[in-house]
Amino acid sequence: MRIVSGQYKGRSIKTCEGPGYRPATMKVRESIFSMLMARGVNFADVRVVDMFAGSGSLAIECLSRGAQEAWFVEKSNKAAGLIRKNLNDLGVEKRRCRVISKDLFAVLGKPPEKPFDLIFIDPPYGKDLLVPALEKAIKNGWIAEDALVLAEVEIAVEAPHEGPIAEMELLTDREYGQTRILLWRN
Repeated sequence: MRIVSGQYKGRSIKTCEGPGYRPATMKVRESIFSMLMARGVNFADVRVVDMFAGSGSLAIECLSRGAQEAWFVEKSNKAAGLIRKNLNDLGVEKRRCRVISKDLFAVLGKPPEKPFDLIFIDPPYGKDLLVPALEKAIKNGWIAEDALVLAEVEIAVEAPHEGPIAEMELLTDREYGQTRILLWRN
């Protein structure tokens, strides 16, 4: 998989293979970053968290575009190790990234030192984890005021409209093949 833009443009990152791994395609990543830039995201000003990070491709794209800091939360030790290797191979400064190899819900149980400006959430398909993860992130202060939250889910998942998520403004609901992209502003 190649990085689309920024400092690491054209460089390859390795991804895990096997059941449950489905890295965002280049077309979807290009669309996601187009959406973000159209909404005025200045990557040099953002802290990013990639929840259910998988390959970490979305947060790595943000680092390539100058993001201050990116956290990758990935339960699989194998996938987390691959993220660490990719970051090291790209030469990303250690102060700009943090890979957490733990269950997301355990991590979200405590507030971060500082909330994040851009949140990616790509839960495993068919597990109904989007709403519980977002609710816990909201409750424990992971999402900064005016932050953007982008979810990549299977096409059958409807945008949630109840509970604390209803306080966020749904900006985008788009379909790309079997994938739905939802974008909110807090």
